[in-house]
Amino acid sequence: MARGPEQRDRRDRRDRGGEDRADSDIVEKLVFINRVAATVKGGRRFSFAALMVVGDQKGRVGFGHGKAREVPEAIRKATEEAKKSMIRVPLRESRTLHHDGVGRWGAGKITMRAAPAGTGIIAGGPMRAVLEALGVQDVVGKRMGSSNPYNMVRATFEALKQQASPRQVAAKRGKKVADIIGRRADAAGAEAAEA
Repeated sequence: MARGPEQRDRRDRRDRGGEDRADSDIVEKLVFINRVAATVKGGRRFSFAALMVVGDQKGRVGFGHGKAREVPEAIRKATEEAKKSMIRVPLRESRTLHHDGVGRWGAGKITMRAAPAGTGIIAGGPMRAVLEALGVQDVVGKRMGSSNPYNMVRATFEALKQQASPRQVAAKRGKKVADIIGRRADAAGAEAAEA
């Protein structure tokens, strides 16, 4: 079927990012690319699998996996999937997590801890890519078990899904934010008095 000039032009603009102005502030990070082979009747057929993380560095992040015969096409597919699967994570002071988190996926396990200002992102590989895309500036992360990038990214997302701000906790419990934060300060004061 022949395409008219206006259809071709619209498709070309979309390929160049002309219609995705809302996504202009989204950061894309390539986490892992792998050459995979399918054995067929005539031999092996090679293709590429890409793992991408995208985020707006303001509390939204997503990941996607794409596979194609060419690397750029695999990256494009993974990026599109990542944009569709974005989640919102509450951040404290727009720089760190509200509380510690543990995530597990398969044999991969990660822990993340909130950190004071100036710490930076102390995490490696796939976990670092997710946290940078999310917009976290201060966090300490540790990987245990599997170092498979797919497991690491999914485990990181499991930990991030558990994050809750004091406002969300107060709403669930039917209390005021001051009660939730006040209790935390009272508990810290009691521990200091005991020591």
